[in-house]
Amino acid sequence: MPTITSIKPQKNQKRVNIHLDGKFGFGLDLENFMKLGLKVEQEISDGEIEEILKKAEFQITLGKLLRFATLRPRSEKEFRNWLRKHKVHLTLHKRLFNRLKRLELFDDKKFAKWWVGQRLQFKFKSKRELEYELKNKGIDRNTIEDVFSEVNIDEEKLAKALLEKKRYRWDKLPKLVAKKKMTEFLGTKGFDWEVIKNVIDGIYK
Repeated sequence: MPTITSIKPQKNQKRVNIHLDGKFGFGLDLENFMKLGLKVEQEISDGEIEEILKKAEFQITLGKLLRFATLRPRSEKEFRNWLRKHKVHLTLHKRLFNRLKRLELFDDKKFAKWWVGQRLQFKFKSKRELEYELKNKGIDRNTIEDVFSEVNIDEEKLAKALLEKKRYRWDKLPKLVAKKKMTEFLGTKGFDWEVIKNVIDGIYK
């Protein structure tokens, strides 16, 4: 049975290196190290080492996942994509999601409301574009409808803001050409014909 011959802190002071029989065995975060109470001259079985490494992998993965989660709100699909991208073992997924839920970092509706607010404020997105983006983020139709019912989305105001932002494209064009270009532009942005007509008519009264 291997014996712990030395325990040395890593340079970042957040982990330690465990040496077994004079050779490097494995690294371990301080939280698990303290919980396990490992000591020099302690004998440790291969089975115990395997369990320790599982706990260590969970802690390392959780730390990285929390950094990902706190950069901005995330959807469940984004978390699942992250786990898949980083090849996190399936046996850890449920525990990681449970921890995120306890920390209130795992809420598709909260994410959807944040996403809609950001896109309306900075990108002037139409409802159709917002719905498309949210579906791509894994948000279900019922949640999208709930969020849309709670958030005031004035598509005419958004369309006007979008045209104002891009007005340099049409300023020097003849009226009929400019109207056609603006109509086509708003159409590609997902605005309905009625919204487009009201906005264009308002500009060329």
